[in-house]
Amino acid sequence: MADYSQKDLPVRMNPDDLLRLDDGTTIRWESSGEAKDIMLNDDFMAACQLFPGNDFTVSAGGRDFRITTDFAEDILVEAI
Repeated sequence: MADYSQKDLPVRMNPDDLLRLDDGTTIRWESSGEAKDIMLNDDFMAACQLFPGNDFTVSAGGRDFRITTDFAEDILVEAI
């Protein structure tokens, strides 16, 4: 398990990794078949179910962050 911060972006995250943005928002994910359940903060309900080739934008601290995935067992989070 790795803990990342906003200064590490862009970052590829594995299922047990956690990303903490500067405003305290956390991003993590779990596998759901081919899809990835993207969870924000301490919520156990997915904010988004992300399928390969799609992206999801998280707005936090006045900035936007794009989450993308493919068929690999990771997600890419980058500032946009």
